[in-house]
Amino acid sequence: MAKNKIILKVNIKENKQTAKHQSKTLEIGFASLLGFKTVGNKRPQLLICVETSSMSIDPNAQLPLAFVDEDASSGSGDDVNMLDGHSKRQSVTQSSAGRRKRSRKATGDAIVDAMLEIAAASKMRATAIMKNTSASMDEFDLELDEMELVAAAAGYYYYNSITRQPCHSLSPSGSGFMTEVLNGHDDVCREMFRMDKHVFHKLCDTLRQRGMLRDTAGVMIEEQLAIFLNIIGHNERNRVIQERFQHSGETISRHFNNVLKAIKSLSREFLQPPPLSTPPEILRNNRFYPYFKDCIGVIDGMHIPAHVPAKDQSRFRNRKGILSQNVLAACTFDLQFIFVYPGWEGSVADSRVLRAVLDDPDQNFPNIPEGKYYLVDSGYSNIEGFIAPYQGVRYHLHEYRGANQLPRSAKELFNHRHAFLRNAIQRSFDVLKARFPILKLAPQYAFHIQRDIVIAACVIHNHIRREERNDWLFTGVEGRTVEEFPDYDDQPDMQLTTSIQEQIASSLRDSIAAAMWSDFINKWDEW
Repeated sequence: MAKNKIILKVNIKENKQTAKHQSKTLEIGFASLLGFKTVGNKRPQLLICVETSSMSIDPNAQLPLAFVDEDASSGSGDDVNMLDGHSKRQSVTQSSAGRRKRSRKATGDAIVDAMLEIAAASKMRATAIMKNTSASMDEFDLELDEMELVAAAAGYYYYNSITRQPCHSLSPSGSGFMTEVLNGHDDVCREMFRMDKHVFHKLCDTLRQRGMLRDTAGVMIEEQLAIFLNIIGHNERNRVIQERFQHSGETISRHFNNVLKAIKSLSREFLQPPPLSTPPEILRNNRFYPYFKDCIGVIDGMHIPAHVPAKDQSRFRNRKGILSQNVLAACTFDLQFIFVYPGWEGSVADSRVLRAVLDDPDQNFPNIPEGKYYLVDSGYSNIEGFIAPYQGVRYHLHEYRGANQLPRSAKELFNHRHAFLRNAIQRSFDVLKARFPILKLAPQYAFHIQRDIVIAACVIHNHIRREERNDWLFTGVEGRTVEEFPDYDDQPDMQLTTSIQEQIASSLRDSIAAAMWSDFINKWDEW
């Protein structure tokens, strides 16, 4: 397989005896001194090759300078330049990404060593020539200096090229990495793209048909989306993605932002209000039906680690001392997100975020029909449309284990079933963070990008849930509960409630608890 190399042809002053050495080839690590070459009656040329690895090169073969950037703005292919006084264009064959990966420091050291050895070899050559010629050493000093300068220029050019611009695939359909993933085992696609192949292709088709993304000369929509999913699905840095997809840093960044914008624009379609009918998860379970028949979803806050400037850190530091953004989320019992509102400072209480959303029509929080409600935890006020558990009564599921697991009152029974049903949003959060680990760490992006990543992740989460019911992450949380421990500092802001709203919500909660307790005492089917 062809390798990247730089061949410099430099006309030098040389006597005829030097031409006898034209067939010699000197291999030195990353650089090769190909010797001298005489073409016709022209003056001899010094040939120096700088390449990715030691290899034999035929000095009689045509020797182009072959290092290119496929991510040029034209997107039309490779620009190949000859450093022999002329500029030409020529296609080259690229080797696989795995063969080009190497330590930058090792590369730099090897080039320096190669340059020194070239100079040493040149002087040895000159000494040998001097024994058979009457020419003075001064005549060769000029030639040797020129050779050393050319070697230095070659090393400098090559080192700058590989550190600034990685070598890239010429195929408009994507790199070898894309081929490996899409043509490989299903588990490879799940691992790298965080979804099944048909779900990936469906999302690509949606973005293409809606005109939200377009194929470019060098990067298809499939590869653009794959770049985005690799970043948020593995929390990878730009440099790693450059090597993986064989594109420049600017190309990676541009497509990441384009895909982020496109997926965010799908939020209105994929984050839909819940149906008004009783959810199947409640309807099919005697523990919850008919008591929670009017419940349409669950609301909770989710703290995502945030990277913010020093001047803003006090506002974003939450109760645990971690810099985070507080994300308000609502989901169905089918684990699909209904509403997502990221970007609040980590120090802000959940109830305040909810109140701000309800007071701002521009946030487009789904309208709550009369008689319907969401389940919320003890960090929210118990008001109309939002039913919270009883305060001062054991609530979390781990508190109902052991010898005292049976509820001792209507309030405890209500709280236990409320906690079990509300656990749906904790499972949704678990799946979301497991699929996109970038949400577990503070990414080094501007804050508005961090905020948009949360929205995009929830959109993709819903897309996967709709297209593949047997997705491995969703099936992994079915039939189990996610541990949630109480945050005793997270108390509702009583100033944000009204007495009328509280009375309506309290009356509804009490009636549900009474009916539930009556059936529990008289029937004892299950609690």
